[in-house]
Amino acid sequence: MSNKFDSIVIGSGPGGYVCAIRLAQNGHSVAIIEKNKNFGGTCLNVGCIPSKALLHASHVYEQSKNEYSKMGINVKPSINIKELLNYKEAMIKSNTDGISFLFKKNKIVSINGSAEIISNNSVKVTNGKNIDTYTASNIIIATGSTHNTIPGVDIDEKHIISSTGGLSLDKVPDNLLIIGAGYIGIELGSVWSRLGSKVTFVEAFDKILPNTDDECGEYLRKLLEKRGMKFILNTKVESVKKEKNALKINLINATDSSKSILTSDIVMQSVGRKPYVEGLGLDSIGLKLDKFHNIDVDKNFQTSEKNIYAIGDVINGPMLAHKAEEEGVAVADIICGKYGHVNYDVIPSVIYCDPEIASVGKTESDLKEEKIEYKVGKFPFIANGRAKVNNQTEGFVKILSDAETDKVHGIHIVGSDAGNLIGEAVLALEFGASSEDIARTCHAHPTLTESLKEAALDVDNMAIHK
Repeated sequence: MSNKFDSIVIGSGPGGYVCAIRLAQNGHSVAIIEKNKNFGGTCLNVGCIPSKALLHASHVYEQSKNEYSKMGINVKPSINIKELLNYKEAMIKSNTDGISFLFKKNKIVSINGSAEIISNNSVKVTNGKNIDTYTASNIIIATGSTHNTIPGVDIDEKHIISSTGGLSLDKVPDNLLIIGAGYIGIELGSVWSRLGSKVTFVEAFDKILPNTDDECGEYLRKLLEKRGMKFILNTKVESVKKEKNALKINLINATDSSKSILTSDIVMQSVGRKPYVEGLGLDSIGLKLDKFHNIDVDKNFQTSEKNIYAIGDVINGPMLAHKAEEEGVAVADIICGKYGHVNYDVIPSVIYCDPEIASVGKTESDLKEEKIEYKVGKFPFIANGRAKVNNQTEGFVKILSDAETDKVHGIHIVGSDAGNLIGEAVLALEFGASSEDIARTCHAHPTLTESLKEAALDVDNMAIHK
């Protein structure tokens, strides 16, 4: 095998492996370097895929307990944690094996080991005692992110766990305290709550899901509280200490500095993520980082060092797999002399709880801050025929359009299957649609998508079924 390539990609997560494939499609000889045993990065191994596997399985379990009997289906479900985790692992393997197949199909060379960039066209790879150097005309950094830590909370992945540990608990804890009520915490809290844990969230902000539309986040919080989850907002965790039979969590209120103590069997820390750039040798080659340790890049994803590019979680922007994928395609095309572009205004976000929350574009808070006059159209799923027969009536569709031009600025959905419904909304924003464009588009009946049409009609108080 030659040690010289047109392009080397460091990291095989969604951004890295997509970038490598696109480069190969464009005619480049490509090597991809991955330090872990499996391809796919955080997303496929300890993030998107395993969490969705557990969310799906726990949702089916909850439905079988609480909803099946309403349809005349009588079952007595029980949970086998070992088999549940085996199912999760099988889903991971299926996806990572798929990436291996794609690498072979596209003649991409995979190299296992830890990468260190030693110049703008060479990378040293260490795998145990073996050290090799590879050269390329272009180097793309796609090493993703890792979980944040906070002082006073020492993760051991047994009792005090990260979100990674939250995917592999070997029994359902009686009590689970989650530090942070962002989307990762909410998703994993939903899993273990469905399986029987008493789940408590401690959140430093005065609301859950701080980056979500306020109305959507508040709606979800109230629903989750009805299902037994507890939220302690505007509060920080000072420390977590192990005692004989439990963990002692010391809290401090962010407003009045009052202190309190909770106990729990398991504490999961879920306070966001940070770029993973350790060991890459960035200092030695003079690559610039911003104050959040993101790699500084220009509009073409090029770093301060010629021929070195960066994409995904290691650069500024939302830490989302699909954002990284879009950047992977864009930078591969740019490197190969083609047009590459990412429209950051229409990157959707989805929180896979029940009901799901999916959003694209601006929130009401964004529009108010930017002093943009807007109109609101809303439609509740309880008025949608398909939602009724599916027993999925919680939530609503909300459309924000410009008060003068009617151009849609944002669409926010709380409801079952919102993650799929948001696809139409993304396309609408991508093509600069008005709410009238959506309202005048024929939607199949009976489907949940009709709620998008109705919300668009409601912008001008013309909804039919509201």
